[in-house]
Amino acid sequence: MSFTIESGLFGLDFTDHHAILGVPVDAEPKDMRKKYLKLAQRLHPDSCAKSGEAERKHAEEFLSKLVNPAYEALSKEKNYTEYILLLKLKGQQALRQQETVLLTADEARKLAAEPMGGIDAAYRTAVKDLAEQQYKHLERTLVLTGRISELNLVYLMRKAGKGEFPSAITQRTTASENGAASGKHPVSAQSIPKTPATREAVLTSYLRRAQEMETRQNYPGAIKELRDALLIAPKNGTIHCRLGAVYLQANQSTMAKIHFRKALELNPQDAIAQEGLRRADPLNASTGTAPKAEAKGMPDPKTAKSKAANPNAKGKPQSGGGLFGLFGGNKK
Repeated sequence: MSFTIESGLFGLDFTDHHAILGVPVDAEPKDMRKKYLKLAQRLHPDSCAKSGEAERKHAEEFLSKLVNPAYEALSKEKNYTEYILLLKLKGQQALRQQETVLLTADEARKLAAEPMGGIDAAYRTAVKDLAEQQYKHLERTLVLTGRISELNLVYLMRKAGKGEFPSAITQRTTASENGAASGKHPVSAQSIPKTPATREAVLTSYLRRAQEMETRQNYPGAIKELRDALLIAPKNGTIHCRLGAVYLQANQSTMAKIHFRKALELNPQDAIAQEGLRRADPLNASTGTAPKAEAKGMPDPKTAKSKAANPNAKGKPQSGGGLFGLFGGNKK
């Protein structure tokens, strides 16, 4: 079964886990867990015993491929922190590109026209109304999930337009505190950080995951991780170099050249980017279009590569691991 959703945040190459669970983007952890348990019960094979084989299969796939991954992303501390940072960036991106945002759901259009003073209440009511129907009839689940995601997108855009971000998202208490207050057994996997991860820590996570995917030759996955990282740090030379290297391994030399050149714009003396561009565009590099390291008084790229691979070599390595030694420190 194909789970293709193109509405709302999904249309921005973003998996809207809140929409999948049918909860607002600023839902409390206890409310997300309550909704997840309700959906898990609804989609469990025992609950579909009287349904046809096709619906039982759809329910199982919705639970294993959509609902479970969504709750895991929102309930684990590390995943949640990175996800929320991207969610905020997607709202800001959509606001900047609002002329290209297409709203197909009536609920989203109404929310877009709602006076700012009443937008919070209108948003939550609209999400609740759609969520009540979301998993009742599974043939409509994906459509309704897309409509909820459109509401999420409009809400984030409206908040970003006022320079705001739903404050409840950054004021979460941990699950253990919620459990203690309610007298219920706490769920450790649902812990939400009181303080967000640093920008550098989030970027490091993206780079690490990209490296793991590149090692497995999952180049599309590595490219997605690095492009998401660029949303946070568009002027990071290391990320552009990494993207160039992965594109080169994926035999996409045109995209490789774009990112190597961008890295050189940010740092004309970047020997790794020079070497990458030489490999991606040997003809122009040989005619002098691409800057050569030695011509600018820089070390030979092969020497730089060797130093990166050998920490004991004389001089400080530029970076380590990956194609051209691109797994290393963050260039700004």
